[in-house]
Amino acid sequence: MSAVDPARILAASTEITSAALAGDDPDSVLPLVVRHAAEVAGADLGLAMITASDGTLAVEASSGTAGPIGVVLSSRSSAARAARTGVPVTADDFTTDPRTAPFVPRSLRGYGPFAVAPFGTRERRIGALAVYRKKGERPFSSDTVGVLTAFAAQAGLAVVLAEGFTARHRIAVYEERERIARDLHDVIIQRLYATGVQLDLLDRRLKLEGREARRLAECVDQLDATMAEVRATVRALRSADPAGRVDADLRGSILAEARIAGELLDREPDVRIDGDLTGVPAGLADHARAALREALSNVVRHSGALQVSIVVGCVGGRLSVEVSDDGCGIPGGVARRGLRHLEERALAAGGTCEVRSSALSGTTILWSVPV
Repeated sequence: MSAVDPARILAASTEITSAALAGDDPDSVLPLVVRHAAEVAGADLGLAMITASDGTLAVEASSGTAGPIGVVLSSRSSAARAARTGVPVTADDFTTDPRTAPFVPRSLRGYGPFAVAPFGTRERRIGALAVYRKKGERPFSSDTVGVLTAFAAQAGLAVVLAEGFTARHRIAVYEERERIARDLHDVIIQRLYATGVQLDLLDRRLKLEGREARRLAECVDQLDATMAEVRATVRALRSADPAGRVDADLRGSILAEARIAGELLDREPDVRIDGDLTGVPAGLADHARAALREALSNVVRHSGALQVSIVVGCVGGRLSVEVSDDGCGIPGGVARRGLRHLEERALAAGGTCEVRSSALSGTTILWSVPV
């Protein structure tokens, strides 16, 4: 069959385009492209090369199992030049042609006739599509090179489409994960937290003893364990977000935590937010939320405070959370598990947690981490 058989070209283009429109990952479309390129050109080997930021090309897909996957070609090679300029390059024997010979990888020295065409679109230059025949075989004709160039352009468009579908799908998944995480955090955890605090307050008012006190304590512990599991789920959902993701709703979370504490204290804390919180990385924002919740939990459970203030700031390259109350201070016999969690979170993020407490002045917790 002729290397420029129109039926073969049409079938190849249709299969590649269908795979791209089906939303296949670009990495799975590339082998399909390079296999059809070799068939269309009547070549013994086809390679898809992707341009790196420094202008070099890396072989990402091969039409044969013996292809040199992972080989990096110089930015001065003919393949890099074709990818950069959009002009195809051919050689009767690329191991002896002075334009190509200096850049022939060891794994390709058994080939002679060579043609390479730019791969991609004018707006999105992906790299180059190269085909090879074994030494002694006939060179690629100008017609074949023309067909290869047109095929590479069309296949490149299909790969760009696949990249777009993949990106949109990934964004949709991230958005859905974030929505679920936000619902778990803003609704489920806060309700569990409020219930746990109410049970704790009920225990203190009723002064239960013996079996009833133990059962109530177990219920509170189970709520704490459930909240820890939900928080772990929230972290797992958010950990799959793109690198560098920032938190756009930390301010809203702070106000929501203050509102819940206000309901439990019968008076809403004073809240002040300094600086711009929208650029805070998501991981640090999660730490800050948890730190604020732990600090407010201590206030609600133990302080008996009349006045509570919250100051959250992102100033001078540091994110800080300060919670102050005018209560009785932290009693000596109270378990400091929550405070240890605050300290551990701060240390994990390279920060500090300072607790100042006395029966006369109340308690101030200052939690601070570098952004």
